[in-house]
Amino acid sequence: MNRFKISDTPLDGLKLLERLVLRDPRGSLERMFCANDLGAILGVRSVVQINRTVTARRGVVRGMHFQRAPHAECKIVSCLRGEVFDVAVDLRAGSPTFLRWHAQILSAGNAATFFIPEGFAHGLQTLSDDCEMLYLHTAAYAPEFEGGVSPRDPRLAIDWPLPISFLSERDAAHPPLDSGFRGLDS
Repeated sequence: MNRFKISDTPLDGLKLLERLVLRDPRGSLERMFCANDLGAILGVRSVVQINRTVTARRGVVRGMHFQRAPHAECKIVSCLRGEVFDVAVDLRAGSPTFLRWHAQILSAGNAATFFIPEGFAHGLQTLSDDCEMLYLHTAAYAPEFEGGVSPRDPRLAIDWPLPISFLSERDAAHPPLDSGFRGLDS
């Protein structure tokens, strides 16, 4: 039995995974990852790194991050505690949805997971205090191939639901895309 409902989003390759929660008098069980159930979207990729973040305050923005080839990565992102506005931006060269973004509310209560393919920048804004996120990555972190885009980039015009209450120095230093940016190669 597949424990995930996989839905398309308006951006090709970007998927919403709804975890099917099993409940009984003891509580609940939900599968966070299954290579067999997600094989159709994972293909030959494997999860090689798992990260967890905890963000204390509402309104914080983390992102917008990506890794360049040959260390480009897919991310499988879930919220374990709290609620976030999770955003993916299509940076793929030649994509018909180039520079478009799509967001999903991920929360501890909605059992939603975002599958973000290579070539997308990813970030989030916390909608509640004390948010905990789980990230599964198909490539190990490679700082020399890391990139970022300003979450305030006017070309992207991400409609953050709250005023940005905090942005790390690193994320604040990410530049907006210049007019010559043509996308990430795969």
